[in-house]
Amino acid sequence: MSRIAKGAIPSPNIWNTPQIYELENRAVDPDGAADAAMRALRPWGGATVLDIGCGTGYHLPVLAAEAAEVIGVEPHGDLAALARRRCADLPNVSVHAAAAQDLPLPDAGVDVAIARWAYFFGPGCEPGLRELSRVVRRGGAAFVLDLDAARGSFGRWFSRTVPTYSVREVEAFWDRQGWQRRPLDLRMTFRRRADLEAVLRIEFTPEVAEQAIAETTGLELAYPNVLRWRYF
Repeated sequence: MSRIAKGAIPSPNIWNTPQIYELENRAVDPDGAADAAMRALRPWGGATVLDIGCGTGYHLPVLAAEAAEVIGVEPHGDLAALARRRCADLPNVSVHAAAAQDLPLPDAGVDVAIARWAYFFGPGCEPGLRELSRVVRRGGAAFVLDLDAARGSFGRWFSRTVPTYSVREVEAFWDRQGWQRRPLDLRMTFRRRADLEAVLRIEFTPEVAEQAIAETTGLELAYPNVLRWRYF
């Protein structure tokens, strides 16, 4: 059994089925809109970049192509090991098995912190926000990329799967924290219909997943997101 960092929020999609989540990572945002939006706000060329909740390290090599140093943090020990293996030939990448609210990093050592669909979902993530304030240096920025549950079919399917999620409460939380926001109209594009269906089945309850599959034609899904950010 893999070691899980204390306080980690379970992520059943990638924790239980990392191979299928890999298909999802490959499908999401083929246009690179999310990275472009973040770069426009705070470029990371030559910077020290922190990827919080990096999973199997899918995004680390892309970040490492521009950044001086890339640090991945992942609370699931097995996934962190896969991320290390993925980046074994990249000398400017390191991976730590740790939680977002207990980062094994020095004060003010990071220029850009990024969390994609991990930990920072709203109320309850205050310990992680305090860690961001500690590790991001002056002039740096932190980004949180998350599903926009208020928009589109994907948001509707998510709301049916997680009925306790309140868009209003989440938005009010981030407003109180002083973060800015921008909606992003991302998409998922798959090579095979079977891959699309497999991804929907790890994202939603069985009933909702079958409805989503029935409602989706072809190999593409609209994936509305929201980008949140704060400068330090």
